[in-house]
This record gives sequence, C-alpha cells and structure tokens, in this order.
Amino acid sequence: MDEKEVSKVENIIQELENDKNKKDTKINELNQSLSNSIYASQNQDPNLIVYQLEMDNILEKIEHLLRGDVIKEVEGEMVYTSGEDRLKILNEYGVQLIMNTISFYLNRNTILSAYTEDRIFEILADLGEELSDVILCNYQAMGMVDMQKKSRYPMLVLNILHLIESAYNRSISGGERESLRTGRIVTQNEGMGRSAMMNQMNSPMRPSKFSLFNPDSW
Repeated sequence: MDEKEVSKVENIIQELENDKNKKDTKINELNQSLSNSIYASQNQDPNLIVYQLEMDNILEKIEHLLRGDVIKEVEGEMVYTSGEDRLKILNEYGVQLIMNTISFYLNRNTILSAYTEDRIFEILADLGEELSDVILCNYQAMGMVDMQKKSRYPMLVLNILHLIESAYNRSISGGERESLRTGRIVTQNEGMGRSAMMNQMNSPMRPSKFSLFNPDSW
C-alpha cells in the first residue's frame, strides 16, 4: 500500500477506537447513574408505608382545632400556637371527650377498608349525631359556659366531619389498599430489574483483539 492508503487505514482505525471509547464512557456513566439510583432507593424511609397509614396527623389537626390553636410562623417554620381565649370553645375535659369519641371512627383500619360513598355518608351522619348529642348533654362540663361558645358548636362539628371525610374518601372501593399493594409490587419489580441490569453491566467482558477485517472486534 502507498502512503495515502496507509494513512486512510490508520484514520479508520482511529475513528473506530474513538467510537469504542465513547461507548465505554457511556456505559460507565449509565452504570454510575444506576448505582446512585439503587443506593437512593435502598435508603428510602423504611417507615413510609407505616406513615401513610397513620392517622396521627389528622387527629393532631382536629385536636388543635378543638383547643383553638392557630398556625403562626416561628423561626421560619409554620407551627401551632395557643390562640386567644375567645377562640377557645372547650376546656381540657371537652377536648378529650370529643377526641375519645372520634378515635373510634378514625384509625388505619378506616382507610384500609373498602367503603362506598353511600356508606361513608352514613358513617359521617352517625358521627355527626353522636358528637352533637355528646355536646348538648355535656356542654357546661365541656367549658361552653356562655351562649357565644354554645353558638359555635355546629361549626366545630362540621369542621371535624370534613376532616374525617377526607380520610374516609381514601378508602372508597379499597383505593388506599390497592395503592399500597401496587406500590409494593412496583418497588419489588424495580429492584429486581435494577439488580439484573447491574449484574449484566458488572459482568466481565471477554477481551478481544481489534481486527480491521473482523467487524465483531470493532
């Protein structure tokens, strides 16, 4: 071969080597990205499902409502603080009496059930009647010592029912239960797929000698 042909062959070889290096670099980048993704998934909060099923946040919100607390910004964070006396309808006994009543209606079994909308309306109606009866029979002992406080109890009951309704709506046709089941299956499948891909990427590649006349070595 003359010098031009030799130079042409060398250029082809160099281009093929450059392409191979680019592919190796891309594989390494994908491998690193996948490793980071798996590491992140393994370090997720293991109590995520437990947190999703807990009703403490709703019960806490209701208790603050009963105590007449208000939300204020303190050192850059929104927190509940004690409100003015005129915002407080109930005394401590009244707060605990209502909290004990609604605790029977609001727990993790609530959202893991499979209710229809009609059944939810029936439950909320029963709870509304029960709360109203409890307040009417015990309003003085609960701290409603004047007409101004007694006049606000219907609004208080209505706000409680709306908060509880949001939790019950998660159980319509077993929606929350199905969401947890589907999420667990997806997480397991993703973990298996990532492990298989990692094993494939980490498996040693058979070394091959570059040959211009053998495309498999390019």
